[in-house]
Amino acid sequence: MTDFPAARPAGCPFDPPAGYAALRHQDGLTKVSTPAGVDAWVVSRYDEVRKVLADARVSSRSAPSAHVVPGADLEREVESGSILQNDGERHAYLRRLLTSEFAVRRVRALRPRIQELVEEHIDAMLAAGGPVDLVQAFALPIPSLVICELLGVPYADRAEFQQRSAVLVAVDRPEEEVLRVSDELNQYMAGLVQAKQAVREDDLLSRLITRAEEQGRPLSLEELVTIGITLLIAGHETTANMIALSTLALLRAPDQLDALRNDPDLAPRAVEELLRYLSVVQFGLFRHVTEDLPLGDETIKAGEYLIAALSSGNRDDRAFPDPDQLDLSRKSSAHLAFGFGPHQCLGQQLARVELEEVYTRLYRRIPTLRLAAPFEEIRFKHNTLVYGVTALPVTWDREEA
Repeated sequence: MTDFPAARPAGCPFDPPAGYAALRHQDGLTKVSTPAGVDAWVVSRYDEVRKVLADARVSSRSAPSAHVVPGADLEREVESGSILQNDGERHAYLRRLLTSEFAVRRVRALRPRIQELVEEHIDAMLAAGGPVDLVQAFALPIPSLVICELLGVPYADRAEFQQRSAVLVAVDRPEEEVLRVSDELNQYMAGLVQAKQAVREDDLLSRLITRAEEQGRPLSLEELVTIGITLLIAGHETTANMIALSTLALLRAPDQLDALRNDPDLAPRAVEELLRYLSVVQFGLFRHVTEDLPLGDETIKAGEYLIAALSSGNRDDRAFPDPDQLDLSRKSSAHLAFGFGPHQCLGQQLARVELEEVYTRLYRRIPTLRLAAPFEEIRFKHNTLVYGVTALPVTWDREEA
């Protein structure tokens, strides 16, 4: 494995690149060339991915100025100044401001509204009749509505921010388009933040502004804008892609789908296993090494870069027996889909609840759900930071309406 990113194996769209398996069973670590001409160390084993993501010598700041993978400017343009691009005390402060918004208690209070949204969209699908595109009819609108309501973003603006988000997570868009869209999204969020600074409402952004002021360390407009954009994009892109991709994976594994449909209590475990198995953050996490870092038989030098390959760690047989098998009864849930260490995904509990409600309700309400097109015609998002399908045509027996 010398080039990054590597291609997924033909005919196995749910599996990560085949080179990861060979790498895990050889040195576990290799230096690769990236499209930007920047070399980086790929960390492929589960234990070592956890180690580097928790190590203070591995920084989320100081990302290369050029794309490490095409499209990696998302981390610099969108997350600059946010919790994801800070380390140390500043990162801890920003994360503390937001932690209560995504705590288990707060997310539990959101569950009834999420249940309502899932049921409403199932009702709408059944009323419309199949076939429908599950991405547009179900997978995308539900997390978009949830994050809009949470942040206080008008849902009427969803089409615009969804289109802009799609550009920012793509890896094959022209740089001038990425910069233009990034600027448009910054201007949009700045207007929203300024409105909330003037009139506080019952939403996350308003509470964040107030909480920082009460602590005597108010956030700048730039910080609020970048945090808002990061949460807006992360809050719907990853979950929307997981809903559609995991539905396809379950349709291709009917024994697993039957088990889930027949036992709703299996949903929490199914969420963890599908997150592990699919690993939708497909290019991993890019980090800058600030001090020499011994790892295995190598030492990554200060100033070098590494890629924590989450999808590879999640298929490591040292951590997960028979890792290439989708097994909803799997007991181990310590996967890497949300990252690890101080920068692990802040919204992971919200994502879990959204997925649980989908898995509990969709397949029971529509038990004959099936593909409305040949599997071979499904197009996958190989050129985006978040893996998924571009569309998922599905249908069902008419009497279920």
